Amino acid sequence: MSPIRTIAGLLDVGEAARPALRATEGRAPLTYAAFRDLAARTVASLNAIGIGRGDRVAIVLPNGPEMAAVFVAVACGATTAPLNPSYREDEFAFYIEDLRAKALIVMRGAETPARAAAAKLGVPLLEVVPEGPAGSFTLEGGTPGSAALPGMAQPEDVALVLHTSGTTARPKIVPLTQTNVTASATNIAAALSLAPADVCLNVMPLFHIHGLIAAVLGSLRAGGTVVCTPGFDALRFFRWMEEERPSWFTAVPTMHQAILSRAERNREIIERVKLRFIRSSSASLPGPVMEQMEATFGCPLVESYGMTEASHQMCSNPLAGPRKPGKVGRPAGPEVAIMADDGTILPQGEIGEVVIRGPNVTQGYEANPDANAKAFTQGWFRTGDQGLFDEDGFLLLTGRLKELINRGGEKVSPLEVDGVLSAHPAVAQALTFAIPHAKLGEEVGAAVVLREGSALTERELRDFAAKSLADFKVPRKVVFLPEIPKGATGKLMRIGLAEKLGISL
Repeated sequence: MSPIRTIAGLLDVGEAARPALRATEGRAPLTYAAFRDLAARTVASLNAIGIGRGDRVAIVLPNGPEMAAVFVAVACGATTAPLNPSYREDEFAFYIEDLRAKALIVMRGAETPARAAAAKLGVPLLEVVPEGPAGSFTLEGGTPGSAALPGMAQPEDVALVLHTSGTTARPKIVPLTQTNVTASATNIAAALSLAPADVCLNVMPLFHIHGLIAAVLGSLRAGGTVVCTPGFDALRFFRWMEEERPSWFTAVPTMHQAILSRAERNREIIERVKLRFIRSSSASLPGPVMEQMEATFGCPLVESYGMTEASHQMCSNPLAGPRKPGKVGRPAGPEVAIMADDGTILPQGEIGEVVIRGPNVTQGYEANPDANAKAFTQGWFRTGDQGLFDEDGFLLLTGRLKELINRGGEKVSPLEVDGVLSAHPAVAQALTFAIPHAKLGEEVGAAVVLREGSALTERELRDFAAKSLADFKVPRKVVFLPEIPKGATGKLMRIGLAEKLGISL
């Protein structure tokens, strides 16, 4: 595939009359010609209210064609910052302020705590008004102004900023340039042999790198079509499959397992709608699930390995085979290597830290020199994952060096949860940790020491946490201990604590 270095350039790939976006509710599709016009109008309207290249626009919209269209159209001339609609007001306030957003985009008439957060911060509100074909919209709001850098974005401009949870309580800002995200879209389209005839049924959330890059931009790179669902729903999945006739979809392992659980009663639909392939990413896919999916749907399941800092994809199992259950594939775009602690690149078969470099990889965290010093070595980005390459060049992940909790693809910073739990007046000490989970991979747990003379139930503490944390961050299991176990060095034992306490879910 020839290089394309801007999102506007991706829109130029598709044939004018071919559908770019479709909706599940039967609306007319948005063609590539109409999408190009929509992007140009959106950039012009943003410029007219003083928002241009490099200016950040927070987006809080439900899954669907408008979210996909707003992301693409705004990114053609400004910097997008999609946020999880399930956040609480305090979370929205943190992210909007941390981003230094010049505006917040919401759906007209939609109630969201993001409105109150933006109002408190004095951030202008822009409302999406859907009209006509799937994804088509106008923006209302803002006051007249002049953009410092008007016009369409250039390759070096930041297209997308996302926060990533890590081992610190404060999430890090990951800026991804137009070149970063289009390089990743090109890598994905090439790995999957995407073509204009391909139709992706998107069930992934569009505030997450997986759905934004793999489903949306990967499809646009090939001139194909994205069917934008309201989000994953196992009860509606097979109806959508029959109605929309996709050629592929991408999802996280928990979604695949939910689909498998309903596959037998939908056998006729599976036979009528022949998928070309299925993709899995964002968390480790158990080998048996991969084999069951391939047997059930009669097509390859391509597992890939990605992360936000790489604009999503790093490795992928080959579409045409061989595919190795339990391994995340071969390098698929960026260079991938295994590094020792001293910075030496290790030979095949030796275990070390997975490192990457390439045009899809971020140039560094924003305003965080300490994190960048730890993350980059000799031009390589250190993923925090441990692994090795087998004799066929397939990457096997053997563990994680970071304490990050991966709950079915949703990343949770344990220190962030620690901080919220510790704010309860009855809590003397809290330590958040990962609990192994058969479907999610990991679940959020917490060990808590109460203040002397205090009483607190698990339910009361979880309800307290839910006021400040999105649901997926709230511990599903809380254990009250007289003392939190420590390792040999005296450090609190976060890694391996579930096993030590005999906790499983």
